[in-house]
Amino acid sequence: MPHVRPSIADKRRAFHRLHQDGCFVIPNPWDVGSARYLQTLGFKALATTSSGFAWSHGHRDGGMSRDRVLDHLTEMVEATDLPINADFEHGFAPDAAGVADSVRLAVETGVAGLSVEDSTGDASKPLFDFDTAVDRIRAARRAIDKAGSDTMLIGRAECFLVGQPDMQQTIARLKGYANAGADCLYAPGIRTADEISAVVAAVAPKPVNLLIGFNADLSMPQIAALGVRRVSVGGALARAAWGGFMRAAKLIVEQGKFDGFADAASGNELNNVFRGN
Repeated sequence: MPHVRPSIADKRRAFHRLHQDGCFVIPNPWDVGSARYLQTLGFKALATTSSGFAWSHGHRDGGMSRDRVLDHLTEMVEATDLPINADFEHGFAPDAAGVADSVRLAVETGVAGLSVEDSTGDASKPLFDFDTAVDRIRAARRAIDKAGSDTMLIGRAECFLVGQPDMQQTIARLKGYANAGADCLYAPGIRTADEISAVVAAVAPKPVNLLIGFNADLSMPQIAALGVRRVSVGGALARAAWGGFMRAAKLIVEQGKFDGFADAASGNELNNVFRGN
């Protein structure tokens, strides 16, 4: 019997259901192959990673154009049966109108969710001021609603990632984004149980995404007990892949040795994973 792929609407409905209760992992593939492999492991949804995608094309994180990111989102949506959440960086525009236009285009790719950051990319002023940041989320919400889409909107407070680890500011921003129409809230960089619990309580009953991109002591049951709804890993899987590649390559060039492949996947295993695609 031929496999019937879910529609975009099916994927979006499934994505909303995942956020209603419990806690799930939404890992971050960086290309079609990594996305399809993660689907075979039984994950229920996937999220893109701006850093992993950029590195795979020889660019720094944030160095890809909007058009290339949109093409990537289309490719990732088409690659698997799973809902895709877009790491949509800062919406590829400084102003609310520009964010709305970018979000409209992202929705057209078929993503089930997308995040908009409040970071500017300017080291001298790393965050948009509060009112501007809220207006940008509000504009993204309007763009999604105008498209007649139920794409989820994730509001990201980047305070901890830009060197401003201020819980009061982080929570105030997340509350502002929730009130402006964000469906899910995200403060990458928070790590402790107290920080996580404070964020969850501040935006309840809306769901919270937690980033675990490091070797963490927290287990999934512990994270779930803190009230987190979903866990992503950002560029960590891509960094893990790059780590193995870099170590093996350096052994060859620096020591003339070819024993860096001990943990490499077998060709037969990979061929079996992708057989029929």
